[in-house]
Amino acid sequence: MNHKKQFLKFVVPSIVSMLVFNLYTMIDGIYVARFVGEKALSAVNIAMPYINFIFAFSILFSVGTSTVVAIFRGENKLVQANQTFTRNTLFLSVCGIVITLVAQYFLNDLARFLGASEATMPYVLDYLGTIAWFSFFFIVSYSLEVLVKTDGFPRLATAAVSVGAVTNIVMDFVLVVVFPMGIKGAALATGLSQVLTFTVFFLHFLMKRGNIHWCRTTLDMSVYKRILPIGIADFITEMSAGVIVFLFNHAILKYIGDDGIVTYTVITYIYNLVMMTFTGISQGTQPLVSFYHGKKEPATCALFLRYARISTFTISIVALGFCLLAAPLIVSIFIDTNIQPLFHDSVKAFRMFSLCYLVIGYNIIYSGYFAALEKNRYSFTISMLRGFVFIAFSIWVLGWLFQGDGIWLATLLCECMTLLCSTWFMHTEYKKRKRVSS
Repeated sequence: MNHKKQFLKFVVPSIVSMLVFNLYTMIDGIYVARFVGEKALSAVNIAMPYINFIFAFSILFSVGTSTVVAIFRGENKLVQANQTFTRNTLFLSVCGIVITLVAQYFLNDLARFLGASEATMPYVLDYLGTIAWFSFFFIVSYSLEVLVKTDGFPRLATAAVSVGAVTNIVMDFVLVVVFPMGIKGAALATGLSQVLTFTVFFLHFLMKRGNIHWCRTTLDMSVYKRILPIGIADFITEMSAGVIVFLFNHAILKYIGDDGIVTYTVITYIYNLVMMTFTGISQGTQPLVSFYHGKKEPATCALFLRYARISTFTISIVALGFCLLAAPLIVSIFIDTNIQPLFHDSVKAFRMFSLCYLVIGYNIIYSGYFAALEKNRYSFTISMLRGFVFIAFSIWVLGWLFQGDGIWLATLLCECMTLLCSTWFMHTEYKKRKRVSS
């Protein structure tokens, strides 16, 4: 079997799916910035941690389920694979409904907790209140997307998410421009696109087109003892995105002011695109590594890691070069070039922040690789360091030393410190494997 073609078959659709999924909120930001205003754009940024939360919640269970199902398939245990998939879908469906109702009930408290001020509160309530009604579809749809790829249909996942993205673009135009519903229209467009994506995946499994499908099963929660430790690293990675936004917002308000929030919102959109590309490499590689781990082929697992490293190196160079050269063009999409000095300061900050793209990808693929091998201690530690410990330290230290400019370099410092730890973990695991083989 050509492993390189197998790698590309899984990774390329995974990258495209992740990028298209992230484009939902980015497109919202463009329409909101152009047709509603800067305060509304800041409100989207303030509400973002909630979207990170529901996405992270789905990842917590979906990545672990995907890994366990892939291992079961590698071991030719198809009944256990289908039972695990069925239990997880039912569990996430119930959780999605509960989270939707809780978010709506505590909407005002949630908006204040996320950082809504008197000026931004109406916009935050409109955007967050609308998005929250679609929490079920966000959670279950992503779970089904991950399992569709595990089932051997990565192109279907890409196609479904792409259709959802096109729907979001069209509905944004209709609900924000044609029918001026403002920020609420942008949120509604995103929610409806998720409903469509969910429907495509639901029909795939309902019609039993692949090897994985729903089946009769008992309510046995013991499988989560295996699922949760695997998914915790990716959960922390995604959850930390919301925490990082929270930390950055407070530091920016302290050292820069309200204009800095607008700048950071623009940076966040591009950062998420780059990070999701690396996440796509990681999540596309994970089912392959888990499958061959189940077949007891460590050399093949190592080969897929090598492919992931090469892909990460290439994309990191391209992403950094593009961001450095095209910074004015990218910023002008969200901020009018006539608004000075906000536009000039945003271009400078954008370029400084982009330096982190050289290192961030390696931490993501190493964490995913360890999770695929069920080396959960390593993947958990990497995610904790880069998602909470080192980023909080970096924001505090660089903000204190260099004020506003230091904040934009905090992610670079965080990822470099994490990479030192990730490399050490890889070296340690390599020595263990070498001792066992000898």
